[in-house]
Amino acid sequence: MKYSKRYPWVLVMLLWGVALLNYMDRQMLSTMRPAMQQDIAELNSAASFGSLMAIFLWIYGLMSPVSGFVADKLSKKWLIIVSLFVWSGVTYAMGYATTYSQILWLRALMGISEALYIPAGLALISSYHPPKTRSLAIGIHMTGLYTGQALGGFGATIAAAFSWHATFHILGFAGMVYAIVLILLLKDKNKEEREEYVIANDNAASGENILTLLLNISFWILVFCFAITSLPGWAAKNWLPTLFSENLNLDMSHAGPASTITIAASSFLGVIFGGILSDRWVQKNIKGRIYTSACGLAFTVPSLLLIALGHSAFNVIGAAFCFGFGYGMFDANNMPVLCQFVPVKYRATAYGIMNMAGVFAGAFVTELLGRSTDEGNLGSSFAVLALILIVVITVQLFFLKPKVN
Repeated sequence: MKYSKRYPWVLVMLLWGVALLNYMDRQMLSTMRPAMQQDIAELNSAASFGSLMAIFLWIYGLMSPVSGFVADKLSKKWLIIVSLFVWSGVTYAMGYATTYSQILWLRALMGISEALYIPAGLALISSYHPPKTRSLAIGIHMTGLYTGQALGGFGATIAAAFSWHATFHILGFAGMVYAIVLILLLKDKNKEEREEYVIANDNAASGENILTLLLNISFWILVFCFAITSLPGWAAKNWLPTLFSENLNLDMSHAGPASTITIAASSFLGVIFGGILSDRWVQKNIKGRIYTSACGLAFTVPSLLLIALGHSAFNVIGAAFCFGFGYGMFDANNMPVLCQFVPVKYRATAYGIMNMAGVFAGAFVTELLGRSTDEGNLGSSFAVLALILIVVITVQLFFLKPKVN
């Protein structure tokens, strides 16, 4: 039986909850270092903490192409459910960790399980939504990631009120319960609907294979742009709370929520605005999604400079808001732009490869900024990240030339 006309939006809401838990579970560790270092001595070193954050990203990145390939071959519904249940179980287990090595291994396992979600989730949304609503649907889904990022900033606050052990237990249990709910409500497209969608929407429904994807120059340009842009993106996720704490002289229990909520709220607005603008612009100009993405990145360049160099609450928080808004516009259009260059049956695989490049860039910058923090140079490192985004904007505008909407 065909899905109802409402279900594509029901699907977005269901996956919104998964996206929220995805980022909340990974993000809250970035603000809980002060509480955890009282029990785990190795966390007193910013470099060791950076390695702990980076191991997740290296494993997550390695698994992303594999998870994308699997998502193109197997049930996206069950892949999403298993992924959520496993990473939530890992989050719950982290509450029992007593050593640095235990936390390290659990973060690695979380990287494997969380990597299974994003390619499958975005590909499922893209298959249910036509081009006229695709950017908005993915943008709404991305707000779940930002909301999870914001709520993850309260990890230090909850840990201060109860304990860091209880914080992991609560979040892990909630995720396992939600995975059971999805068994009843989440739906894959049946075989007939998938075939009908491919015929109607695939710009190259026949004669394509994985080699065609790997020889697609435009796809590799997208991979490059995504990777370079991920440097400031992951820097903000993992080190902005620390920068807020240093530049504004705030305790981490206040700096964590202030930074993550600012970025999340502005990104929330950015993905909605960017999604609506892109869906309308692409109806009039085939490069509308690319122009929207470039406009978003243009917001982030001066914002990063102000975040890095500002020392007043108005400058730092205002700049962080502009960064989040611009990055949200960019984020909402990654998968829709990819859909203009990659046939439908390889989109999860393609996004997995793109995600791997972005996450590897994130792992690199996370470890680099850990050493930079120990040396007292975190602010200047953020300023350097602003300059490299100019290269990405130039490449987007001059080298990406889609032929289909």
